[in-house]
Amino acid sequence: MSLMHELRKDPVLNRWIIAAKTPPATLTDFVIKEREEPDDPQDCPLCAGREGSTPPEITAVRGKGSKPNSPGWLTRVIPNFKPLLQIEGELNPEGIGMYDKINGVGANELIIETPEHIMNPGEMDVRQVTRTLLMYKERSLDLENDKRLRYILISKSYGKAAGALYSHPHSQLTASPIIPQRIKGELDSAKAYYKMKERCIFCDILREEEKTGERIVLESRDFIAFCPFASAFPFEIWIVPRRHECSFQETEGKEIEDLGLTIFTLLNKLAKLLNDPPYNLALHNAPNRIPRREHWHTLGDDFHWHIEIVPRLSAPAFEWSLGFYLLNIPPEAGAKYLREV
Repeated sequence: MSLMHELRKDPVLNRWIIAAKTPPATLTDFVIKEREEPDDPQDCPLCAGREGSTPPEITAVRGKGSKPNSPGWLTRVIPNFKPLLQIEGELNPEGIGMYDKINGVGANELIIETPEHIMNPGEMDVRQVTRTLLMYKERSLDLENDKRLRYILISKSYGKAAGALYSHPHSQLTASPIIPQRIKGELDSAKAYYKMKERCIFCDILREEEKTGERIVLESRDFIAFCPFASAFPFEIWIVPRRHECSFQETEGKEIEDLGLTIFTLLNKLAKLLNDPPYNLALHNAPNRIPRREHWHTLGDDFHWHIEIVPRLSAPAFEWSLGFYLLNIPPEAGAKYLREV
């Protein structure tokens, strides 16, 4: 009897997933049946002209002569309306019996990517994507000077099913005194791999993907985008820089332009293939080394920043109940579909 599934090990997180061995006959189960209706622009507080309905801006990319908190901006950063963490205050770690807690100190910002109320990724100007990435870098460089903050998480949610706050294009930045557990798992694994082999695990993954080519979605001058060998979700995509860089803040201008075009192309491929699905995009970056330089002394050699894009096509009920992700389409097939669209 021919087995229909196989177990695959994720070399970065050391977890196993259950993957289908053959692709489905059609993509019907993956294609979004109905697109979400966009919010009414008349009610959107993020649109140009409604600057008075948001908290005062932190920074913005503006045209000549325009003033803060007024129209004329291209990209704008504001505190979140209901911030998860607040920049004022001290951490004050406290033990309560066996439990630990600290004050909710940090930063929680919205990066408004465009003054226009755009719904479909295909309508976004690639230059606007690049400006957004440059703002990611600017805010990260600023916040890493705060020694209270250990990690700066930047993510983008598109569509209500992915947890988007608004349909207006935006990203969210959360700077925390704690490193998220998922990122810590990547950091620990990369450090252990480097200690054992004296090589970066992500550089080795890139070499392996280039060798076979079957999971690569697209290649550019500076980046390779591929569906990981042990993907947790259908059509999951990683974007990894060819040049070894542990921190996104090290990325140079031409690289960011290339990354903007890469992201723009991938999001359009997903929209065309899967009928504009909701998705999450997350920057997996190095932690803030300033507070603990001695602890992260090998970080420049062992870690490699990257971006992960996950379309939200179905609820991972199987994963939550049994601890395994179930992948109903092999990443090789997913990459092929995306290459051809």
